[in-house]
Amino acid sequence: MRRVDPERAHGLALKALTSGLAPLPGPVTSPRLACTLAGMALPNPVGLAAGFDKNATAVPQLSRAGFGFLEVGAATPLPQDGNPKPRLFRLAEDRAAINRFGFNNDGMAAIAARLAARTRGPVPVGLNLGANKTSANRAADFARVLAACGPHVDFATVNVSSPNTEKLRDLQGPAALSALLEGVMEANAQLARPIPVFLKIAPDLTDEDLAGIAGVALSSGLAGIIATNTTLSREGLKSAHAGEQGGLSGAPLFQKSTRVLARLSQLTEGKLPLIGVGGIFSAEEAYAKIRAGASAVQLYTAMVYQGLSLAARIAKGLDGLLARDGFATVAEAVGTDRARWL
Repeated sequence: MRRVDPERAHGLALKALTSGLAPLPGPVTSPRLACTLAGMALPNPVGLAAGFDKNATAVPQLSRAGFGFLEVGAATPLPQDGNPKPRLFRLAEDRAAINRFGFNNDGMAAIAARLAARTRGPVPVGLNLGANKTSANRAADFARVLAACGPHVDFATVNVSSPNTEKLRDLQGPAALSALLEGVMEANAQLARPIPVFLKIAPDLTDEDLAGIAGVALSSGLAGIIATNTTLSREGLKSAHAGEQGGLSGAPLFQKSTRVLARLSQLTEGKLPLIGVGGIFSAEEAYAKIRAGASAVQLYTAMVYQGLSLAARIAKGLDGLLARDGFATVAEAVGTDRARWL
């Protein structure tokens, strides 16, 4: 698979998954791993990040892959092809990837239909909300997708941090973000069963930016923050594709994203649950995110290099690390080593 074009390899992996060719251990849990996130019961705190299953085609299979929760999408109101190919690059020497997909997806109607057809189980499923590149009102797109798909998911994520839709990250400013979230929260209130709404932020933010986002998050009714999306930084890369445009994910993001996570934990004073994403390749790194302030974690790029079985391995390893340090629950460990990252 490593010799195949990365985007084609990803498509083949999804087909293998939906065809029953991948071994699936079922949900991994224990009394120590079972936890809650914004009121949702999770078998374990290891989640799948958005982007792996953009169109919600493999939810039943991924629910049995060892994850404690899943995030599919991003979904936009209208279907869109995204940016021209090639748009996904492996950086093997750096254990990383660069993508510039540009929210390619089947659109909210098709994705809502797939989510509506699923059988709900113990693994919560959320949807990453996106905006169409050609939209005249991108802020309104997030609310439209939530209204269409919200009845069929357990949580939603407002994604204003993808670097691959021009000027999307401008919506992270306090005034624009407040207005956008007001529309999203109104749409959420109209649902028969309102759901937790998270905000996914970029790692390339100043302390001032983070303080502004924390303030908006605390006042807007958000359920939590996902820190972080991909980075535009290319610091220290060795791979041939290092100069490609797009968002960088994988191992080089670990330090930067964990520092942002710890700072947000400090700014929000534990009032909002945080999900740590960026560069997690092992149980030790997942544990570091939790101790830096994350109530749960997500991974994606590491599976390119270590396979789908990584989720179950990390969850089981995390159970052992919590036991080693005398923590009876995940919640007891959250933020206990935050100061090291500040």
